[in-house]
Amino acid sequence: MGRREPILFICTHNLSRSYTAEYLFRESPRFEARSAGTDEGARVPLSLELVAWAARIFVMEGKHASFLVQQFAAHLEGKAVICLEIPDIYAPREPELITLLEKRLAPYLADPGDRDT
Repeated sequence: MGRREPILFICTHNLSRSYTAEYLFRESPRFEARSAGTDEGARVPLSLELVAWAARIFVMEGKHASFLVQQFAAHLEGKAVICLEIPDIYAPREPELITLLEKRLAPYLADPGDRDT
């Protein structure tokens, strides 16, 4: 098997949304997921190292995409940045959040070989 694709999830504090998204992919054979927050006090603050590492970057809100461009524009060339439009109203690993993440991520991360039968 080849190298797993590095994907990065970003929210504000890296406590609920991006953390939960990373958790969903913890045992994925296709993706290596990490997460970070845009706030200085985030559990894992967003860094140049994480941006450079990621092949694709998923942000939870438009303000996170704006922050990413403001801080790391020179390092985003060739990287897809996708906004999932998930508001900050969920607790970590909340079932509703997991369902919403799976739904919003499916068009981008679904395995082309997977088919509903």
